[in-house]
Amino acid sequence: MGDRKGEESPFISSKKPVTLNPSWESQMQPDPNINGKGSVSMMSKIGASLQQPPLDKYKIVFLIFMLHGLGTLMPWNMFITAKSYFEDFKLNNTIKTETKYSENFMQNMGFAAQIPNVLFNWINIFINLGGDLTSRIVYTILLEIVILIVTVVLAMLDSYEWPGIFFWTTMCTVVIINMCNGIYQSTIYGLVASLPPKYTGAVVLGSNISGCFCTIMSILCSEFFESPRTSAIYYFVTAILVLLLCFDTYFALPLNKFFRHYEMLSKQNDKNSSASKTPLKVPYWQIFKKASPQLFNIFFTFFVTLAVFPAVHSDIKRSDDFILGEKYFTLVTCFLTFNVFAMLGSLVTSWIQWPKPKFLVVPVVLRVAFIPLMILCNYNPNGHKRTLPVLISNEWVYWIIAIIMSFSSGYLSSLGMMYAPQTVNTKYQITAGMFAAAFLVSGIFAGVLFSYLCPLFLTL
Repeated sequence: MGDRKGEESPFISSKKPVTLNPSWESQMQPDPNINGKGSVSMMSKIGASLQQPPLDKYKIVFLIFMLHGLGTLMPWNMFITAKSYFEDFKLNNTIKTETKYSENFMQNMGFAAQIPNVLFNWINIFINLGGDLTSRIVYTILLEIVILIVTVVLAMLDSYEWPGIFFWTTMCTVVIINMCNGIYQSTIYGLVASLPPKYTGAVVLGSNISGCFCTIMSILCSEFFESPRTSAIYYFVTAILVLLLCFDTYFALPLNKFFRHYEMLSKQNDKNSSASKTPLKVPYWQIFKKASPQLFNIFFTFFVTLAVFPAVHSDIKRSDDFILGEKYFTLVTCFLTFNVFAMLGSLVTSWIQWPKPKFLVVPVVLRVAFIPLMILCNYNPNGHKRTLPVLISNEWVYWIIAIIMSFSSGYLSSLGMMYAPQTVNTKYQITAGMFAAAFLVSGIFAGVLFSYLCPLFLTL
């Protein structure tokens, strides 16, 4: 009963929770002259002092987690938004080769990205990958930066004579960067779960800002640089700069009183649990059961979204008389529209949380209608012949459908991610946050897999 070194903590691993600011925590050590009862009294005083949280002055913590939300999806969004660079410049079909690498490139890249992302999100819940929370975040960001540097080097090289090598090298970089991202994303959602729900919403908001940011950067680079190679170089360098900013701001969190307050609350819950007679073990199954309604909402929202975006959405073609030209049609109606309105949907949850957790499943399930609606638009993927009639030929109607789909994706996914950690006891919120991140990427992966089937509907 006296030796509790083998006890598990709610921070997943057997190690102590990450110590981000030892000098601050040292100020909270108990007085050695106080006996057991006095120690309890002192802890109760600490608890009373923690009841009034300090203000998040200038929304610094909110903005930092929003930035990390942007960083968690930056590599993925950079790759999918650079569709034209990969398909039309690096892997174009004018090269005489038996394998047409540009065909189904988006699906292949999605497959290469989401398998490691899903696996490492799930593994990170049960196994301590890379040490404490700080180590996991720092090392994964640094490795992602290295991989993006490799991507920039590939953009500099002329790969016209070796498209196969370029294709498989790109796929390998996608796999590695998403292994890192799986750990990074899961850890960030676990870390933010101990804060008020809107801070989880900040991470989701940042994720959607990431897509919007990448799309705008893609448009600006293509507008200011005539060479696709030069455009891609500046495009991927921007991603490196954003990840460096994420790396730097992470170490500013322990300096903030608001963050320290909630970190101390989390540590206090951990100490109270460790002081109980029963050794603390993380009840993964119980956490999963309590959070499962919101985990389903998260999964299904992302499943529907990724079933149509970007694979189906980006292959919807324009008519000759539409207001947008061929050059900007896909960038604006697909990538920019999705990312802007998904961002706005996430932002709205900072003020409106409706429907409540019990009824969130209703709009989530109704969104499945977007899959047939998008296919019934002028969807014509490369290498596939369409025999299914185009029932939605008006681009304005298609654009309205795309806006509703995008806004609902950001709004409902943000609500699900905010609700999930609140369904369990405070000391298990980090684990619930990691479960939510795992179901997020699982929904993305399932949606990407389903997008492979969408071309088959064209011959019905």
